[in-house]
Amino acid sequence: MGTPDFAVESLKALVEGGYNVVGVVTMPDKPMGRHQTELSQSAVKKYAVEHDLPVLQPEKLKDPEFLEKLRAWKADLQIVVAFRMLPEVVWNMPPHGTFNLHAALLPQYRGAAPINWAIINGDKETGITTFFLDHDIDTGRVIQRVPVPILDTDNVEDVHDKLMMLGAKLVTETVDNIIAGTILPIPQSELTTDEPLRPAPKIFKETCRIDWSLSTKHVYDFIRGLSPYPTAWTELVMPNGKHQVLKVYGAEKEETGAPEEAVGTVIIDGKRTMKVATSDGYLHLNVIQLAGKKRMSTEDFLRGFHTEGELRVE
Repeated sequence: MGTPDFAVESLKALVEGGYNVVGVVTMPDKPMGRHQTELSQSAVKKYAVEHDLPVLQPEKLKDPEFLEKLRAWKADLQIVVAFRMLPEVVWNMPPHGTFNLHAALLPQYRGAAPINWAIINGDKETGITTFFLDHDIDTGRVIQRVPVPILDTDNVEDVHDKLMMLGAKLVTETVDNIIAGTILPIPQSELTTDEPLRPAPKIFKETCRIDWSLSTKHVYDFIRGLSPYPTAWTELVMPNGKHQVLKVYGAEKEETGAPEEAVGTVIIDGKRTMKVATSDGYLHLNVIQLAGKKRMSTEDFLRGFHTEGELRVE
């Protein structure tokens, strides 16, 4: 059960590993295009169709018709990767239960956006976890965990790809251990540390607005924790007072101590660099996108950007 590319890698590992995949559950096709007349298939569905795997796409997970078809597959085990929360009637169906692959070291970062929040919070380590589903989201007994370092230059895409590949391997290892009967699931209450548990709630547009009053490192981590999606943004205030939304995909930090300029002041060095004053230094903006324009390097952006007077972001 899954939807995006992150889930495809695990499905691929199961198929290519010779496991008996009796069927796939994914999200319904989504209308797309100007007139919403075309349907977009999930990445998981595309892979399943290409490999002649049966597919179910329920609108509601408690729908009797869906439950009947799911039960008819007679699966011994269900695996969930990047899907929605399941009702008990679904996760409790197979004799060996249902396990989930989560992109964090549980019990840390329970929720929808664990990769984003680990980077936003400046963590140096994250990981992947397989665990049995329970009544509450991301709280079930842990089967296996694998730590993964987060480099200071990593963004969400970098960490996502690392975890996607390692996660696929962990899924097959977990299946093998369940078949062999060698697993010893551990309640998450036994894995807590002295560190407070950090949640990973869903991210919305307003969550992505940059607060330039924070430290240079905090802003830097915030930008890379939202890059390339859903993307950190700010408002570029022109000399005439006009506000334009500016997305920031990449930046470099310069921690110099409190600058002379006011927080949010934009400094442009000729047509090559653009940096923003923070509380304790500067953020050099490397890859940006002005509303209505294409994503581009700051140097390319500045070649076509003409303005006189003070710029700031807020």
